[in-house]
Order: sequence, then structure tokens, then C-alpha cells
Amino acid sequence: MNRSTFLQFAALVAAGLTLPAAVQAQAFPSKPIKLVVPYAPGGLPDTVARLIAQRIQGPLGQPVVVENKPGAGGAVSAASIAQSPADGHTLLVTDGPMLAIAPLVTQKMSYDPIKDFVPVSLVGTAPLFLAVNANVKANTLDEFIALAKTKPGALNYGSAGIGSIHHLTAEAMKDGLGIFITHIPFRGSGASVPALIGGQVDMVFASPPALMGFVKSGQAKLIAINSTKRSDLAPNVPALGEKIPGFDFAFNVVVLARAGTPPEVVNRLSAEIAKAVKAPDAVEPLRVAGVDPVGGTPEQLAAAMRSEADRVAKAAKRAGLKAE
Repeated sequence: MNRSTFLQFAALVAAGLTLPAAVQAQAFPSKPIKLVVPYAPGGLPDTVARLIAQRIQGPLGQPVVVENKPGAGGAVSAASIAQSPADGHTLLVTDGPMLAIAPLVTQKMSYDPIKDFVPVSLVGTAPLFLAVNANVKANTLDEFIALAKTKPGALNYGSAGIGSIHHLTAEAMKDGLGIFITHIPFRGSGASVPALIGGQVDMVFASPPALMGFVKSGQAKLIAINSTKRSDLAPNVPALGEKIPGFDFAFNVVVLARAGTPPEVVNRLSAEIAKAVKAPDAVEPLRVAGVDPVGGTPEQLAAAMRSEADRVAKAAKRAGLKAE
């Protein structure tokens, strides 16, 4: 075999070796797509997943189903994705802090939040509102800060649990404002918000859907938002970023795939999800759920998750969190 013939043969072999991945990407999707959510039905990631499922199954030509797999702080669902085929047919829809916080509080993990996943889409950002009980003698953020400084430790706040984004947001706020407020952890916002309304705690950080009904009834007052900018849901409520430079604990809502998923598949999924969340009939439902839609690319999501992990790690250090 002369050199010219050998090179032609080598080129054909190389093309043959790459064919399966290309064929796989072109044939995608070849079966129903599953969106795995690490929380029970009704939560924010679940709401987002169902909205996405309804809007991408037509363009993709396959059914898209949502499967809720709560448990172990998201480890059950994350591990299931890490063990699934890397073909784009099984995706994780979650909040960024789940992956950012887990390595900080867990010594032995069943998955690697960096190595086991590939970013698909930054669906949007979800700010949390700072709400105080109606009886707290502060109607604005400035009044609340003054009250907290006058009575260090007298006020308390409820969180969705030690290490939750609600807990870390409050600790970062305390550090940034130079105030001291006692932490009372609960098992989820489903317990901390009722505690606020019942007067067991003075303040909480929570999502808009969990608070707005109580705000309208006069049982709670919104005084701040945990991001750099104000929200369209309550434009008169100041952002903590206005008081603390660079303060941003609005969390990311993300879609991830198993590491090794072909880039062509990832890019197609990302494009369809972006179209879905940016559609006029999707923007309002997302905002009502507390999500500012973005529809970001895999590259944008990767950058956002790195930034989020850095902020979370710093807040966790201030809070004294340790892996157990």
C-alpha cells in the first residue's frame, strides 16, 4: 500500500470511527425525554420543568415527561442522571445552589457535581424576597437595619434549613450590613413561612409565590430582594445590592445533562429550551413563579454556575458550615 492509498484509507477509518456519534446526534431524540426534578411536585424547579416539557416536545418530536425524585438533598436525582446514558434523553432540572452547596456539607457524595454533568441551559434566575412579620416595627429596609442595630440578636430569622440558600443569603446579608440576627432553621420554606406568619420568627427569605398571598392580606411586609437589581414583581422593593456592593444571591434555575453527551445534542436542547422560556406565553407564568427568564447557552450557564458556587462557598465559610 503506497503512502497516498494509506492516507485515504486512514481518512476513511477515521470517518467511520466518528460516524456513530454524528448519527446519534442527527437522530436525537430517538425516544421520550425525561426531565428529572430533585424535589416534590409543586416547587419552583418542578413548575419550570413542566413548563419546559410542554413547549419542547412539539419541536423535538418526542414526548417529554417530568419525573420527581426527591431525597438526600438532591443526591438521589443527581446520582440517577450521573448513571444514565450520555445521550441527552435524561436531563436534570434544578436550582444551582443544590449542586453548589452539596460538596460543602457532604463528605462522601454519590456523584461529582463538576465531572458528572454538562451544562445545557440557564433557564433563568430566581430571586428571594426578604419579608418581615406584620408586627415587626419596620416598614422599609432602612428601618429594619436601624432596628437590628439597635437590638443586636433580638430579632431572628427562619430559613429552609442549615446550608440552604435562604440561610446563606441571610448570613451574607448580616455580614454585609454589620447586623446580628439569630438563625432558626426549619425543614423547608413550607415550615419557615408559616412560622413567619405565626410570629415565631421575625423575618424570612422566600420565593414570591410563597409570600405574595400573605403580603396582600397584610400578614407580611416585603422590604428587600436578595439580588443586585429590583424585580418586576415588586419594583418598589429595594435590592440588597443597593446597600451591599456586589450582593447577589438570586439563584440560577438550570438544566444539565450527563457528562459525555454529544455537543450537537446539548446545543439543540439548549436552543429549544431558550425558545421555550423566551416565548411570550411563557414569560409571564415564569415570572409569576418567581423566575426571571434567561434562556442562556451552555457557556453562559457554565460561567453562571462558577460564579454562583464562588458566592455560595464564601457565604458557607462565614456561616461556619462543615461537611459531615
